[in-house]
Amino acid sequence: MMDFHYKALPWNIIFAAGARKRLPEELSRLGYSRALVLATPHQADTGQAIVGQLGDKAAGLFKRAMMHVPVETLNLAIAEVKRLDADCSVSVGGGSTTGLGKALAFNMDLPNIVLPTSYAGSEMTNLWAVTRGNRKITRRDDVVVPTLTIYDPELTLTMPPAFAAASGMNAMAQAVANAAAEDANPISSVMALEGIRALAHSLPVIISEPGNMDARAGAMYGASLAGAALGTGTTGLHHRLCHTFGGTFNTPHAETHTILLPHGVAYNAGARPEATRRIAEALGVSDAATGLFELAGTLGAPTALKDIGVKEADLDEAAAVTVEKPVNNPEPVTRDRVRALLENAWHGYPPMPV
Repeated sequence: MMDFHYKALPWNIIFAAGARKRLPEELSRLGYSRALVLATPHQADTGQAIVGQLGDKAAGLFKRAMMHVPVETLNLAIAEVKRLDADCSVSVGGGSTTGLGKALAFNMDLPNIVLPTSYAGSEMTNLWAVTRGNRKITRRDDVVVPTLTIYDPELTLTMPPAFAAASGMNAMAQAVANAAAEDANPISSVMALEGIRALAHSLPVIISEPGNMDARAGAMYGASLAGAALGTGTTGLHHRLCHTFGGTFNTPHAETHTILLPHGVAYNAGARPEATRRIAEALGVSDAATGLFELAGTLGAPTALKDIGVKEADLDEAAAVTVEKPVNNPEPVTRDRVRALLENAWHGYPPMPV
C-alpha cells in the first residue's frame, strides 16, 4: 500500500501569453500600491518597462540583483525597500531576481510577485539562499513562496536560444532530482516526470525555431512543474555540487546545473534503477544519464566544467566542500567518488558510474 506525505505550497499562478499586462490590476486585487521592481543590470530595461506599466503603483527600480544573492546585494535592497517604503517586490527575470525577492520576503516579511523571464523554476519552490564570503547558504521556508507568479511566455523571447538551453537544463535538474529521490512522493514524481517530458520536447524546438511561442510556453510549463516538484520534494548530490561551485567559485548557475546533471544521474543510477528508467522513458531515450548529456550537446549547452572557468586545481577543494556536511542522497556520498565524478565533468567526458 502507498504510504507518503505531501504538502502543497501556497502557489498563486497566472499563465498566459501577455499576462504581464494584468500586473497593475493584480496588485490592486492584492492590496499593494508601492511595488519595488527588482532586476539585474542586464535586464534593467525590462525592469524599467514594468515600472512604466505600473505607473503610480511603482515605488522604484532596484537593478542590482546578482547571481547567488550576495549578502551585500541583499543589504542594499533592504535599504532601498525602507527608503522607498515599498509594500511588495516585483521580481522580473530569472533565478537571480527571484532569489533576491525571496531573501527580502524572509528578512522583511515583504510580499513578492514574480514575472519569470527564464526557465529557472525557483519561483515554485520554498528554497532561498544567500552567499556569504565563498559559501552559499540554502534554506527552506514557505514565507518566501511568491504571493503571485505571472507566467508570460512572451517575456522569454528576449532570452537567447543558448541561454534558454542552459536555463531549461537547470529546470530539468530540478525535475530529475525529484523523479529519482529516495523518499519521493508520487505527486511530486508525477509533476517531475511531466516536467521532464515538456522540457525534452520543447527545448530542441526553441533552438531551431527561437520564435516558436508554443515551444516557449511548453518550456515555461515544464519549468514550473520542475520547480513545483523541487518545492515539495527534495534535493541531493547534484544540487549540493551546484551550490558548491556557485558559492565557492561563482560559476554561472544554469550552466553548472547543465554540466553536472548527467554525472549526478549516473552516480545514483545503481541505487535508483526504476526511477532512472522512468526518467529515461520521459526523455524518450534508453539511458537517462547519456540522454541528458546528449540533449545538452544537441542544445549547444556546455558539457564540461573547464568551459565555464573551473580550473582542474579547483576540483579537490570542490570535492572537500561538497562533503563538509552530510548529503541526503540515494547513493552514499564520499569525497573520492565525488572527486572522480568532477574529474569526468571537468573534461566533458560522457557520464559513467564512479
